[in-house]
Amino acid sequence: MTLSGKYSSSKIEVNKESKEKMVLAIKNYFSKERDEELGDLAAGFILDFFIEEIAPSIYNQGVYDSYRYMEERTEDLLGIMKDKLRMQL
Repeated sequence: MTLSGKYSSSKIEVNKESKEKMVLAIKNYFSKERDEELGDLAAGFILDFFIEEIAPSIYNQGVYDSYRYMEERTEDLLGIMKDKLRMQL
């Protein structure tokens, strides 16, 4: 999954192969857990809903978690500075 455009918060796009796998997973879930048979079209609509309404929040959380992780690692780097150099900053 990628975002359209550089550093954009626009629509998340999924390549055809991944989308086919996701549609199959949705169909299997509905069959197993809800005893309902979905066609490709219905499963595709469900997938589109999740991509448009839910995926951006999950993506943003991943970006934020990565940011926090990198921020913590950067703080660790400052801890290895030599005392004399640290005082100059």
